[in-house]
Amino acid sequence: MTHRIRPYDAAMTVLIVATGTQGDLSPFLGLATRLRAAGHPVALATYEAFAEQVRRNNCEFRPLPGDPRALGVAEQGRLKKAGIGDSLRAGVWLKKIRRHLEELGDGLIAAAEKDTDLLLCSGLTMFHSYHLAKALGIPSLGLGLQPLHPTGDFPPPIGIPSLGAWANRSLGKLMFATGLTPWSSSPEFCKKIGVPPMTTAETFRRTTEERWPVHYGFSPTVVRRPADWRPGVEVVGFWWPPEQPAWQPSQELRDFLDDGPAPVRIGLGSVGDPRDAERIGELVVDALRRARVRGVVQTGWAGLDARDDAVLTIGDAPHDWLFPRMAAVVHHMGAGTTGAGLRAGVPAVGLPAFGDAPFWARRVVALGAGPGFLPLGTLHAGRLAELIRTAVDRPQYAQRSRLLAAELAEEDGAGRTVEAVDRLLNSGRGMS
Repeated sequence: MTHRIRPYDAAMTVLIVATGTQGDLSPFLGLATRLRAAGHPVALATYEAFAEQVRRNNCEFRPLPGDPRALGVAEQGRLKKAGIGDSLRAGVWLKKIRRHLEELGDGLIAAAEKDTDLLLCSGLTMFHSYHLAKALGIPSLGLGLQPLHPTGDFPPPIGIPSLGAWANRSLGKLMFATGLTPWSSSPEFCKKIGVPPMTTAETFRRTTEERWPVHYGFSPTVVRRPADWRPGVEVVGFWWPPEQPAWQPSQELRDFLDDGPAPVRIGLGSVGDPRDAERIGELVVDALRRARVRGVVQTGWAGLDARDDAVLTIGDAPHDWLFPRMAAVVHHMGAGTTGAGLRAGVPAVGLPAFGDAPFWARRVVALGAGPGFLPLGTLHAGRLAELIRTAVDRPQYAQRSRLLAAELAEEDGAGRTVEAVDRLLNSGRGMS
């Protein structure tokens, strides 16, 4: 596999690999918008389901095989049923992810071979993309939405509480040693593209030795960069989704917001199983009634449809428009939605399901921006009502949320990553 040498004055194309759900895509679309504003042609390699969004943001779409709705996220977001354990569901999900990685390989190669000068590696294919950049002879930069490098400061974001510095770091190392991380490396994929075969553990050691640059797209105000991380791994700030100036709320939504006190927004994003939609909707309405607040419920991938005189169900709406108009937000605690809630300056209540969601839920509570969280699998109307009522009634949560929002407004995560891209591209031109 060889890389075509581009003319020195040719525009340098940046390829972002974006696997996962809508919540994983949105930050990379925001980063792509900033890269384009800096003069870089940008392509996104992602699923056909997201092609329209990519093109709407004036980026080239390069297809990857697979369906983000079939990744098992819904199954992980089910309400608990008797006889079905978390470990069993997690095992099924991991098997689906591994099968998906196998099908992604050829699509990733095809996407990167087409006029790519720098590869931004993210998500499930982080280490696949790292090796592919090596094979093509182009620079690369890792992009992460969750803090996966081992540290003693906190545990790996896999839904467990802190175990102490030694255990936190040891477990983080173990995840890479066993390959049980969202970043994967495959010896078979390495052979296919003509680079020395490496396991995930071997790839992690190689990237550490090389000080391969990795940018984490969350705020150091929310998660401070651990002092025991190696040089080259940086926490730069959130990559905010692109603005949607053409989007307009429905008249029904405008009227609802104008017709009473600020409501509480409830949504699960890409999490939640449509088979549970009716039951979750009933629990949500019950919780809002008990909390004595109005509600705006977003359907999301679960297809929620909550019906009540004081509850309005809506579809998609930009977080940066909707969230600031709420008294509080209740959500699944994905990395991007957590950032959006903090950016809006309103208290948050978490309904985490799995993966990194409990990590972000704990961070929100530790920051004082919310009173607590309730695992989605054990959703209970009474407990959810208590958390909502506390978030709305106690002024310290709103005050702390506003202070955090002001700090986030001073950060520019995308700007820092654009600067790193410029340095890598200039370095590559110098070598050619």
